[in-house]
Amino acid sequence: MSKIRVGVVGVGHLGYHHARNYAAFEEVVLAGIVDSDEARRAKAAGDFSAPGFTTVEELLSAGVEAASVVVPTTVHAEITMQLLNAGVDVLVEKPIAATCEEAERMVKAAAAKGRILQVGHIERFNGAVMALMQAATDPKFIECHRLSPYPNRGHDVSVVLDLMIHDLDIVLALVRSPVVSMDAVGVPVFSPSEDIANVRIRFASGCVANLTCSRVAAERMRKIRVFSNDAYFSTDYSEQAVLSYRKKPGPVPEGVSPMLHIDVQPLPVVRDEPLKLELASFVECVRTRTRPVVSGEDGLEAMRIAQDIVAFIREHP
Repeated sequence: MSKIRVGVVGVGHLGYHHARNYAAFEEVVLAGIVDSDEARRAKAAGDFSAPGFTTVEELLSAGVEAASVVVPTTVHAEITMQLLNAGVDVLVEKPIAATCEEAERMVKAAAAKGRILQVGHIERFNGAVMALMQAATDPKFIECHRLSPYPNRGHDVSVVLDLMIHDLDIVLALVRSPVVSMDAVGVPVFSPSEDIANVRIRFASGCVANLTCSRVAAERMRKIRVFSNDAYFSTDYSEQAVLSYRKKPGPVPEGVSPMLHIDVQPLPVVRDEPLKLELASFVECVRTRTRPVVSGEDGLEAMRIAQDIVAFIREHP
């Protein structure tokens, strides 16, 4: 079985770890890394014994079958389109693009060229989320909290596109029903755009999702709670843990607290580095020509909802 030649465009904090994982995969040759910053380029190239380039053109000339695009959102479309048009399969970090129009062009280009386009919604590869996806089959109410201190990166876009989009992607995958209404609010604190946001979304299925995100919180929290007719699931992304709460069969015995008539069980979770699993899945899709877990279409749909939320917030100050 021949090895797949993979490149990484952008080796900042996250891109460096893309390169680290690819370099460790037996079925992959890290064919090159691209970064305009000489120090970052030299470190990644040296650490992972890969050629370092300053342009995508140089990477293409070296010969590459697939690539991760880990650059600022504003240039996602430009670089992804360049790679797709050259016949390269692409994993682009989230959000898929800066605008829905750019994302649509990327999805169309991938289809026209017969290329794989995967979007880096890494939480789909969190072991707890994978367990939740299998267990929560008919959600009626979903509540998400994603809170963190102010970052040193990623604030070039609204917190809706920076953080909330992770949970939007998961909610859309859980519910699989069209959005019929939303109500949202957001507040800028340190950024020109929203640093705190909340949205309540109603789906055609009747499910309601309430999502809150903040990048100015004192403490980190990444949790999702899913309620269905017969169970409640509490998921902690950071701990990669899921608890299932189900009412025990039969009526509540007389004189017994209803809370003692609930069976609480942890769900089995496969714990591994989510980025490693995400990149391994991408490589497998490249090899087998199968649809990614998070396709370009999935990334576009999450982007559309996120943009609708931002538009609602700014139209209702």
